[in-house]
Amino acid sequence: MKITIHPSQLKGIIQAPASKSSMQRACAAALLSKGTSTIYNPGHSNDDKAALDIIQKLGAKIQIESSELKVESSGINPIADEINCGESGLSIRMFTPIVALSDKEITINGSGSLETRPMDFFDDILPLLGVKIKSNDGKLPITVQGPLIPANIEVDGSLSSQFLTGLLMAYSAAGAKDVSIKVKDLKSKPYIDLTLDVMKQFGMNVPENKNYKEFVFHNEPTQDSPRQYTVEGDWSGGAFLLVAGTIAGSITVRGLDLSSTQADRKIMDALMNANAAIAMETKGIQAHPGGLRGFEFDATDCPDLFPPLVALAAYCEGDTRIKGVRRLKHKESNRAVTLQDEFDLMGVKIVIEDDTMIIHGGIVKGADVHSHHDHRIAMACAVAALGANSETVIEEAYAVKKSYPDFYNDLKSLGANVSLPFQNLNL
Repeated sequence: MKITIHPSQLKGIIQAPASKSSMQRACAAALLSKGTSTIYNPGHSNDDKAALDIIQKLGAKIQIESSELKVESSGINPIADEINCGESGLSIRMFTPIVALSDKEITINGSGSLETRPMDFFDDILPLLGVKIKSNDGKLPITVQGPLIPANIEVDGSLSSQFLTGLLMAYSAAGAKDVSIKVKDLKSKPYIDLTLDVMKQFGMNVPENKNYKEFVFHNEPTQDSPRQYTVEGDWSGGAFLLVAGTIAGSITVRGLDLSSTQADRKIMDALMNANAAIAMETKGIQAHPGGLRGFEFDATDCPDLFPPLVALAAYCEGDTRIKGVRRLKHKESNRAVTLQDEFDLMGVKIVIEDDTMIIHGGIVKGADVHSHHDHRIAMACAVAALGANSETVIEEAYAVKKSYPDFYNDLKSLGANVSLPFQNLNL
């Protein structure tokens, strides 16, 4: 599907989408917490739908209403011999150890870029926990058979913190006590903060965090009383809205918690470094155009910010340097290369030097670009197109449904001139 973005001026108030990072973790915690859990402000992205499908196949019963989701669970009781994670990297990495709590043989599969992402982490770690595993040479599909037995292990946290998230939840559900998980070179620490916070809110046994180098499980009781959890507004999606405001008009974004543990909350630091016109108000965060200047930012712990930051940097005077490029290879696309290629078409030069991306700000041109089936590339191009000198056509624009299905409609509601194939696009 193609969409066309015309140069536009934005104005208005918009609610940030629900965080899929928060939503998917809540689904996992609700599955592992016996009894009834109520999740408010549930998300409806493709990744969220994948998580809901997984917990149902693992035995949970769900009831969805407009603003809340009820999950009834008695723990892991699989009703299927295969789960499919769609294109969700978090789901495959988080749910694989959770699936391994069962003594049944279950196949774990996925689609799209997930089929080529490395999963050999599990080949190395799960056998240490008594789990039988078969994989396709370190890639999907994976077949596991537990039950997982918590033990003292050491893991590499440099590729993704999502593997650790799954282990922490599985250990807790398995009744781990007096055991620990040691971690080398953990990246994206804020996402582990989010995991631990969700576990706490669902009454799970939360390990002691020893400076992100070791997580120690003590003999803490779990709570089976009814649980309520509200999915946070999404800083990842909200980042694109805030950048759009600094490029194309005065908007207010509601629903973003400044005290959130989400890693992408760091967009506020980047915006301030870029001299963006940002104001925190009681009704939300206001963003409007100002004298943007090149900035420096370390995105090692928040690599999903690269796409909106590149769109921002394209409009900054001077050069911008963003660190953390090595974290971009195993995403929906190789994002460093994809950002280089697509923004080059839009007249923005990007140079990569080792772990640093250098963006030369200047005049942004309208162009025909391609998302490479990557939701964040599609959104970055769309946001950059708002201030371009002519229209921009985005191929495979539907990729946004992975995380932010209402993205184009939300831009339209703010006054963006977006040509959609349908009058009301609910992707």
